[in-house]
Amino acid sequence: MIDDQALDALFREARSANRFLDRAVSDDTLRQVYELMKMGPTSANCQPARLVFLRTAQAKERLRPALSQGNLEKTLAAPVVAIVAHDTEFHEHLPRVFPHNPGARSWFEGEANRAAREAGAFRNGSLQGGYLIMAARALGLACGPMSGFDNAKVDAEFFPGGRVRSNFLCNLGYIDPAGTFERSPRFGFDEVCQLL
Repeated sequence: MIDDQALDALFREARSANRFLDRAVSDDTLRQVYELMKMGPTSANCQPARLVFLRTAQAKERLRPALSQGNLEKTLAAPVVAIVAHDTEFHEHLPRVFPHNPGARSWFEGEANRAAREAGAFRNGSLQGGYLIMAARALGLACGPMSGFDNAKVDAEFFPGGRVRSNFLCNLGYIDPAGTFERSPRFGFDEVCQLL
């Protein structure tokens, strides 16, 4: 079991970042985030997540037309913006990433399996997005995950082929405590959990 310091960094003291310090996030740190993230489980080890890390002002400007007004300033000012997306044709890679079951690709092939394929891509890509957040926090970064953007515009700009689709954005950097809100309330165990 990890210690209290680690639990604080990952969960109890970690906060969603609305503002970041003027401090760059290195490419090496982003690679380390991915190397941790990729180890999280996905069904049939399918790994559908696809990430685009926007690090330059020019790259982030490409998001401007897709961002809601409330997310515009903080996103363009973030050191890094991750577009968390998923490959809707992830099943093509199953022979490589799930080699002990050679027939796994057939579970998702063809029009009859489109709904299962799209649900699997979204579900597992979302899981991997959560792992991204935990990996970033473990390496000392703060995260600002968000909706509040036009997915179709992001997809047209960054994934024009249609195979990869955006899910959410996650601003990354080193948190500026001055821009942190008070923690919002959380539900208690008995309000949302059942023990059967």
